[in-house]
Amino acid sequence: MRYKTVWLSDIHLGFKDCRAEYLLDFLAKVECDSIYLIGDVIDLWAMKRSLFWPSSHYDVLRSLFNKANAGTRIVYIPGNHDEPFRDYVGNIFGPIEIRKDAVYTTVKGKRLLMFHGDCLDEHIQLRKWENLIGDAAYDLLLFLNRWANFFRRRSGRHYWSLATYIKQRIPNARQVIEVFEQAAVQEAAARNLDGVICGHIHQPALKEIDGLLYCNDGDWIENCTVLTEDDAGNMELLQWTEKQTSLDKWLVNETPAQVLPLRQAS
Repeated sequence: MRYKTVWLSDIHLGFKDCRAEYLLDFLAKVECDSIYLIGDVIDLWAMKRSLFWPSSHYDVLRSLFNKANAGTRIVYIPGNHDEPFRDYVGNIFGPIEIRKDAVYTTVKGKRLLMFHGDCLDEHIQLRKWENLIGDAAYDLLLFLNRWANFFRRRSGRHYWSLATYIKQRIPNARQVIEVFEQAAVQEAAARNLDGVICGHIHQPALKEIDGLLYCNDGDWIENCTVLTEDDAGNMELLQWTEKQTSLDKWLVNETPAQVLPLRQAS
């Protein structure tokens, strides 16, 4: 498969729920000119709690470096879980560039702000106890997700995100996502740009908000999603597990942009 540009974020290498095998399959089957890593590639928070580094996590890094050495441009924008790498912004780590944020120009000329998204947390006003409950609830969601997919594999069924299914049906969670998305496009508007590409909230999306393009490439814990642009400038959000599914499309020849609703196969 051939793309002009690929965006990945929230891989969380070093965390037990990282779906590294699916990402390795994607990297093995795709060629592209550029890869943007939009934060939380390595989960230093999780590694402080306990050391977890299977061979598949190392293989993801090796695959990325092999692509960079073969000519693929790779730009790394650290997030909050790999924040120490922000100390090296402006440097080149081997063949990989490290940036605080960046602006990407699409084939059609749209200028999109790229950043991880944790800088927008101040817009999500939660009390301390709400944060604690949220962290505990998320850990429970991932626990349930892990076991649900264990039994799905045993019965020969493909991966499905129970965690995302539940989150989409909790009103407070949907409200937090909407606040984040609105804040993201406002940041792009403040910089006189045409849209934004980010990660952070583990909620993949590709849509227009207030006339600006909002792209969230999702994650490799719950959703296993990647954002792509082909040589014609069409952008697509893919879910990559045992079954590859197109979740959303943004077609350059459509005015306004054609956006398909987010869906997940059960």
